[in-house]
Amino acid sequence: MSAHTIAIVGGGNMGRALAGGLIRRGTPAGAVRVGEPDAAARDTLQRDLGCLVVADNAACVRGADAVVLAVKPQLAAAVLAALAPRLRAARALVISIMAGIRIRSLESWCGTEVVFVRAMPNRPALVGAGATGLYAGEHVDAGSRALAEQVMRSVGAVAWLRSEEDLDVVTALSGSGPAYCFLLAELMMQAAVNLGLDSEAARLLAVETLHGAGVLAHASGGDLARLRAEVTSKGGTTEAALKVLRGEPGLEALVQRALDAAAQRSRELAREFGAGA
Repeated sequence: MSAHTIAIVGGGNMGRALAGGLIRRGTPAGAVRVGEPDAAARDTLQRDLGCLVVADNAACVRGADAVVLAVKPQLAAAVLAALAPRLRAARALVISIMAGIRIRSLESWCGTEVVFVRAMPNRPALVGAGATGLYAGEHVDAGSRALAEQVMRSVGAVAWLRSEEDLDVVTALSGSGPAYCFLLAELMMQAAVNLGLDSEAARLLAVETLHGAGVLAHASGGDLARLRAEVTSKGGTTEAALKVLRGEPGLEALVQRALDAAAQRSRELAREFGAGA
């Protein structure tokens, strides 16, 4: 990765993941800065990553080519009100990974001269296996899009979206998706224990099945329907289980309702913490 200076405002899990990913992908540690108010967290980040970690967000973003906003949505207005003059002066690319906060809110706090790209990564970014949806408004030039993609690719795969509203769906799909997978594996483990399997064996087999299925899906190009069909022998055990899962009320309907609820909550966050809330 070229040595752009990247500032990350917020040293929590995702901020840490991005800083570590950038450095692993070739950005010099000296070109990565993190703004973090907690002293203990600053010490840990400095020790583990070797990048500059400061308490003052204004100092963090000074001279940066790209600024990543990695704070909680409810802190967005206060954090950006303090940074707005510096962001306007620097004209740096600003990448927001805050769930639900729309570009119109970001611009109302900082001004339309600041260039914003929104990103929705997910928790596997912590191990470099993230999936991120990206949206750039019509005024974002090709260079800024390329830089945003470069930053987010440091923690996994990226997909560009056609509309900002699509980010609510991405939040529901990949943003929250790991929890759905963990829940299914957890329920499979418990069901196996109920059928008499040793709990430690059940845990190991459920976790490894979750891991192996993900690796297989990734390695085979993501044709999920084909992969499922290849595991499902006619008249076999898998078919018997899938008939139950796809019966009434049906797993498909439950999954649709779940993603609808998550996407709706993303829209609610925009109303709760956006401009004018």
